[in-house]
Amino acid sequence: MSVIVSCARGHNASTTLMVDGKIVFYLEEERITRRKYDGGPLMGLLKVFEYVDHIDHLVVCHTHKSGPELDWTGESVYEGIIRKMLRTTGGTFDHPLKPLKPKPYEYHECSNIHHQMHATCAFMNSGFDTAACLVVDGAGSFLQTDISKHETCFEFESIFKASHPFKIEPLYKHIGTSYPLGVKSLRGLLVDEEEKVDEVCDTILTEYPGITKCYESATRYAGFKTIDAGKLMGLSPYGQPNPDLPPFFRDGWGNRDVFIPDYPNGSYMNTQRYKIFMDDEAEMRRTGQFDNEWGFVGENYTQTQKDVAYQIQRESEQEMIKLIRKAHEMSGEKNICISGGFGLNCVANYKYWESFPDLNIYCEPISHDGGTSIGGAYHILNKLEPSRNLGERKSIYYGPQYDPQTYTQYFEEDFLEVTDTSYDDIAKLIRSGEIVTIFQGRSEGGPRALGNRSILFDPTIKDGKDIVNRVKKREFFRPFACSMKKEKVHDWFDLKGREASPHMMYAVECKPDVEEKIPSVIHVDGTCRIQTLGEDDNEHYYKLIDAFEKLSGVPILFNTSFNLGGDPLVETIEDAINTLLKSKIEYMYLPELQKLVKVPNDGE
Repeated sequence: MSVIVSCARGHNASTTLMVDGKIVFYLEEERITRRKYDGGPLMGLLKVFEYVDHIDHLVVCHTHKSGPELDWTGESVYEGIIRKMLRTTGGTFDHPLKPLKPKPYEYHECSNIHHQMHATCAFMNSGFDTAACLVVDGAGSFLQTDISKHETCFEFESIFKASHPFKIEPLYKHIGTSYPLGVKSLRGLLVDEEEKVDEVCDTILTEYPGITKCYESATRYAGFKTIDAGKLMGLSPYGQPNPDLPPFFRDGWGNRDVFIPDYPNGSYMNTQRYKIFMDDEAEMRRTGQFDNEWGFVGENYTQTQKDVAYQIQRESEQEMIKLIRKAHEMSGEKNICISGGFGLNCVANYKYWESFPDLNIYCEPISHDGGTSIGGAYHILNKLEPSRNLGERKSIYYGPQYDPQTYTQYFEEDFLEVTDTSYDDIAKLIRSGEIVTIFQGRSEGGPRALGNRSILFDPTIKDGKDIVNRVKKREFFRPFACSMKKEKVHDWFDLKGREASPHMMYAVECKPDVEEKIPSVIHVDGTCRIQTLGEDDNEHYYKLIDAFEKLSGVPILFNTSFNLGGDPLVETIEDAINTLLKSKIEYMYLPELQKLVKVPNDGE
């Protein structure tokens, strides 16, 4: 038995356990610790110990090296796990640590090829025999150059060419630094894990921020954390073209007059250079929504903030379209894989369909840094035995497996009412205007809920978005997604000639009159992030949607992630019950048991 454990450190920390070439589980650290974007992945390693008693290969992925001197299965890790558990549980620790006495494992440090791990994850799950892989994120591997020895430099955008039997080679890299050097074209800069100089990759070193860094800076301007760029995407349709705003990109690079690099901390908008930003700050101060340290801290977004969101979204899309064209031209490939943090921008992803009808574009659903642990596992697997084409990924229900019979231990609690139910009963409950959560099977990998850890609602209710946003304690402008029967999708949405959207990676336009039929899931720009599924994809969820269609004539359910604002997606049945107890949601459907759980409706 060959055991590969791959860990992604930093934010979006994750652990992938692969045994004999199969992913046993993929788990993000935050799902266990209940701390959004938690690092680690110590708790993920603890979960590994429940499945195997040895490790053959240990892979560590990040943006800078951790050093092999850390014994990832020794006392230091056990101590780290205990410390994290004590912090998470408030001072108690009753989890039995299974002694792990592995035979010596082979250590693989992949933090200096961060973008390659993103690309590998995407390509291995795309189903393509050959492809160009475009990776765009905030910061890839930290690198050093002769020109900028004392400055922080890291990957912004990369293009690779990949093929089966597995081979991947870099074609292009944009490396960023805050050192004032303009644009330098370099070769022989990058090294792979064997320290062999790569003379082929077209490497560009610039002082200009990349696409994602610019987007993150605009996100900060709107008062969000940089890692919450998805919120800015939701705000963008509320803006409009504003001639007073400066261009955010020039000649293919981020406009340094607007975005000031502050690496390794990121970058920020130069609000003192332009009158429109100074006037906007004065308005924020006047309304008490500005803090000298944090900037905007309010909830009433100014029109300038909305316009910034609108413009950065539109300009970023155009820059991505240029990069996709570059990837196609450099590689000669019609198959394009997109990954890295910007790959989660579902609004932009749909624009690629519009712009490139003749290209086959695959947007990796686990595009954030957590996905690099999957890439790391495949990276080592392919070194051991160059893989064949594994086919297109059918499912991202990657979480640990739970026995539904163990849920019954909670049914005797006084605060729970548990009754037998059916698909028809749940459909009627949703149709009556109730919010119903669904909990089943293995949790979804990545940030999208796909029917195993979801909150469900009737999409035909006019003010449904406002109702659920209040219950979830989210900002008013944030849109919701939907799940629907795959065979009916073309009656409702325009997929630009594509057949499906199984992982909610595209915000697609609705057909005429659809907004009137399902208003609670259509955003102000006439789009919806959709999940299409057949019965083979998720049997229980599909049958529930089918039952709802028989009642309503609508083969669609309003679907959002099973969590409250600021919390990670629920992982365990305990997380699910706790979330209900602190919210105004009363119902949880357990389809594997055909049980309906009701909790008191006295949440905050």
